[in-house]
Amino acid sequence: METEVLLVGAGPVGLLLAAELRLAGVRPTVIERLAQPTREQKARGMGSLATEALRRRGLGAQLAAHHERGFADFRAAHGSDKGHFAWLHKIDLVPADEPERTYTFIWQPELEQLLGRWLAELGVPVLREHELTALRQDPDSVTATVHTPTGRCQVTAGYLVGCDGGRSPVRKLAGFEFPGTEPFMIMRAAQVELADPDAVPPPGQRDTGSLMHSLDGSGVGILGTTEFSAIPEDRGGPLTPEELAASVRRVAGVDVAITAIREPRRVLDHARQAERYQLGRVLLAGDAAHVHSPNGGQGLNLGLMDAVNLGWKLAASVRRGDDGPLGTYTAERHPVAAAVLHNTRAQSALLSPGPHHQALRDIVSELMDIPAVNAYLAELLNGPHTRYRLPYNKPADHDLVGQHCPDLVFGADRLYQHTAEGDPVLLTPTHAPEVAQAAAPWASRVQLVPAGLARHDLSGVLLRPDGVVAWACGPDHPPDLEQLGHAMRTWFAAPGAPDSPDSPDDPDCPDGR
Repeated sequence: METEVLLVGAGPVGLLLAAELRLAGVRPTVIERLAQPTREQKARGMGSLATEALRRRGLGAQLAAHHERGFADFRAAHGSDKGHFAWLHKIDLVPADEPERTYTFIWQPELEQLLGRWLAELGVPVLREHELTALRQDPDSVTATVHTPTGRCQVTAGYLVGCDGGRSPVRKLAGFEFPGTEPFMIMRAAQVELADPDAVPPPGQRDTGSLMHSLDGSGVGILGTTEFSAIPEDRGGPLTPEELAASVRRVAGVDVAITAIREPRRVLDHARQAERYQLGRVLLAGDAAHVHSPNGGQGLNLGLMDAVNLGWKLAASVRRGDDGPLGTYTAERHPVAAAVLHNTRAQSALLSPGPHHQALRDIVSELMDIPAVNAYLAELLNGPHTRYRLPYNKPADHDLVGQHCPDLVFGADRLYQHTAEGDPVLLTPTHAPEVAQAAAPWASRVQLVPAGLARHDLSGVLLRPDGVVAWACGPDHPPDLEQLGHAMRTWFAAPGAPDSPDSPDDPDCPDGR
């Protein structure tokens, strides 16, 4: 079997990356070792950047259909509609000055279903019960050995991307370094049924850890604990009712009888990150590239934005042999993940028991009542103003350059109405025709849309396929046409550079090849 890009892992990151590649003209193949999508509710929502990324592709209505129920589940589980830092529920999820930059509360299985349907519409094959067991690469390709339900298969690809989770076989087989810190905290949680629901005290911090639950009157719901000791050396087996009950006893001092358990899981706060996200023709995205504590609910947003950043850049390498954009993948995404690892370590410290940590926690809680501190923490967790340092950045550039762009309004039109197919877009100022003239050589690759923007600080903007502002002008930033040409060449190659033709689909993987 041959494919342009082989993606290992059909979770949200792998599915979104496959869709982004297909929109950019690449024919990827996705393999997944599991026979069916998991129903484990690993994540419950996405931040504003991932929400905007899917809205740019026309999926806003589908997300909205899940949001209200997801938000209700969040309120029920946490007892608050605020976001949290180290389980201090005080963070305003939506910035008051940018109310359009919203979260989406959607359980991970529902998100995977949504992305899976979209990918099927795009015609991308997802081959289940296909497990990667070996890989080798040369300067021109990667060859993967894949075990399938009908035997072993050799797959040759131009590139291979590991979207296969925190224990990534791709990362290990390709030899990526994965430094970091050992677990400091362990969380145990499951959907349970209890014999005596009245035996469980209210959730909250204790001297030895914390107790979490959202149980109904009959003792059915989520039960979980956080501890800073009793981390088992052998964590390979499933979480049992006995282990969870013992943890509740250590944390809350009560005995609970768990009569049924579903979706049991342990979550550790080890924090590790690949030193680089590309080795030759093998790349990493999502948890394969970085693992951290789930505190703050940042992991899904982080992984999806890896996929959005990587997709069009990898497509440029496949379609045009232009590796320039791909060379910025690690440079742009590595610092973002490093910041998440940093703040989740801080949250683990604030959650640990003892009078000294509690004193610090009390002070942090009081600081969160200060609006500027609250906004700082919201930005830390959600990152709507994450700014990449672009190769041609100058100090005098527009403030939006390097940031992800929200939807923009111009007349009866909106920016995201022009982004569903994954093309870059240049909104050209109606009062400055020289911008459209300067961009004309790239008209076959970049949509040129005349716009009278309804913003006081912005009159023209060049949007990369991942939603990042590559160039902008405004009342205080007259059009810099030389800078515009530099941005165009950096991301979309010189005018006239040929694209390679589409290759035929070949989703089959016959035995013996």
